[in-house]
Amino acid sequence: MKQEHNEYFAVIDTETNWNDEVMSIGVVIADAVDFEPVDKKYYILSPECDTGGIYSDVMLVKGVRVDVLGLRKDVLKHFKSVLEKYNVSSLFAYNANFDCKHLCELKGYKWFDIMKLAAYRQYNKAIPVNADCCKTGRLKRDYGVEPIMRMLTGMYDYCEVHNALCDAVDELGIMRFLGHSIDEYACAQIN
Repeated sequence: MKQEHNEYFAVIDTETNWNDEVMSIGVVIADAVDFEPVDKKYYILSPECDTGGIYSDVMLVKGVRVDVLGLRKDVLKHFKSVLEKYNVSSLFAYNANFDCKHLCELKGYKWFDIMKLAAYRQYNKAIPVNADCCKTGRLKRDYGVEPIMRMLTGMYDYCEVHNALCDAVDELGIMRFLGHSIDEYACAQIN
């Protein structure tokens, strides 16, 4: 029988428009022990979404429900209420500096970069022995979400959807495949 506890974290992904403004946010609330998702939210910011961006064509995809479409202040208010509901204080993202920079309203949370474990040989046992790495163990190239997910899963046809919620789910998947406890991400804190 699974033991009850109340420790959760969030995995976040953002997509930006041509003006480098956030136009959508995906968040997955996950259990800090088994990394299973317990809630998912998807937000579209208006009028930012009207500007368009490289991934505008996948902002609305089948199977992804928009929880809030509205002004940034309203979206972030709802977003924070979800984090509060689950008592989340830790936010994870792949290349977290990008998301943290674009979501200044969330600077009070602890941010962690999934890439800081996924791209390093000492944390990612799926990195091939012949991979070109720096002396620190970091891959010199091909350490984005797609190549890392392909490496971890063996699904070499995997492609990111570039919908913020779908990508947040995949980034949680990377954490699960890496197999590290939440505590092992302490070295990946960015703020």
